[in-house]
Amino acid sequence: MSTELKSRRKLGLVVAGFLVFTATLMILIIEGTKKTVAVTLDGEQIVVKTHAGTVGEMLEELDVDVKNTDYLSHAQNSLVQDNQSLIWEPAKPIRLTIGNESERVLTTAKTVQQLLKEKDIKLGEHDKINISPTKNILLNMTIEIERAFQVVLHNGKNEEKLWTTSTTVADFLQQQDVKLGELDRVEPGLDEIVSPDKSIDITRVEKVTDVVEEQIDYDVVTKEDGSLEKGTEKVVQEGQEGLVKKEFEIIKENKKEVKRTLISEEKIKESKDKIVAVGTKVTAAPAAKEKASSGDSQAAQVSQASKVSNASEASKPALESEGKEIYMNATAYTADCNGCSGVTSTGINLHDNPDAKVIAVDPSVIPLGSKVWVEGYGYAVAGDTGGAIKGNRIDVHVQSKGQASSFGRKNVKVRIID
Repeated sequence: MSTELKSRRKLGLVVAGFLVFTATLMILIIEGTKKTVAVTLDGEQIVVKTHAGTVGEMLEELDVDVKNTDYLSHAQNSLVQDNQSLIWEPAKPIRLTIGNESERVLTTAKTVQQLLKEKDIKLGEHDKINISPTKNILLNMTIEIERAFQVVLHNGKNEEKLWTTSTTVADFLQQQDVKLGELDRVEPGLDEIVSPDKSIDITRVEKVTDVVEEQIDYDVVTKEDGSLEKGTEKVVQEGQEGLVKKEFEIIKENKKEVKRTLISEEKIKESKDKIVAVGTKVTAAPAAKEKASSGDSQAAQVSQASKVSNASEASKPALESEGKEIYMNATAYTADCNGCSGVTSTGINLHDNPDAKVIAVDPSVIPLGSKVWVEGYGYAVAGDTGGAIKGNRIDVHVQSKGQASSFGRKNVKVRIID
């Protein structure tokens, strides 16, 4: 090999070595001028060496697409600093529903509570949320908030104002732990929508059985007796009241009786008629006496007319000729009796007139306003009525409860005078 060739090869090796040295030096210079940045990308931390001038350029190098809703610790146009720390968190899509309104939301909030604060959403004491505010936000999470409102509940006789988030009446009652009986009624219906402008009314219905014993009035039977003087009477047999047991089915709504139905009746004791003998015997009288009797009869008629208009004569017996005679079952009442107003149905004030002789009647039997004579009571006026006074029944007015109690219940003769 010639000396020239050796020189060329040596020169080539020198040049190649220089080029390698230069390239290595350039690489060292380039690497030495890069900035070191600690980057946290969606919770994952990496260390990046970059020549990027801005944060945005550096993120482009990392192929990170930053959206306006994302969280970025430094502005994209800010300069990259050596040993800098950078955080990027992409916004998570969630579904937020409040009442009937629903929207898709992008958020970088860590917890549900932070999201509510971010959206300025306040929870009321009785509002409901499907996820605890302390829970972390997850991708595509659905958060539902139900706003509570007040509803007026009429539960039987009780009224309450209650907070609820229910949609239907059935759901509301279940939420409030209100149980319904088999016969109870609810308005609006169980499938109706609950709203704050409507009340919920529960009618408590119950069916009960009531067994009572009632007296059976005895009849008064009259029999003609030729051995007794005409105009005289004699009780041959005292009457006795019977007894009947009745069973009723009673419907009550909110504790108040609304319907009573007789379902069975059993006679326990038969009544016994009162038998009265009426005299028919006529005794002849001398002519002179008959004339005198005629005069006496006229005087008696005048006296009788006085009796009708004068209450002080009420205790004297009525004459046979004074009108229609019937037998009635009689009781007594006072102006202050339970349910009494003290004023009769015809306008007589019994408080102002405590001595008034008034009887309560069934107007279909004794017309109101009639003047009557009652055995054991005297002359009176039919001036009142009563819910229990039906048929051959009367109620006589007395001044005190003691008198009413003493009067009791009895069958009496009544004559309708006028």
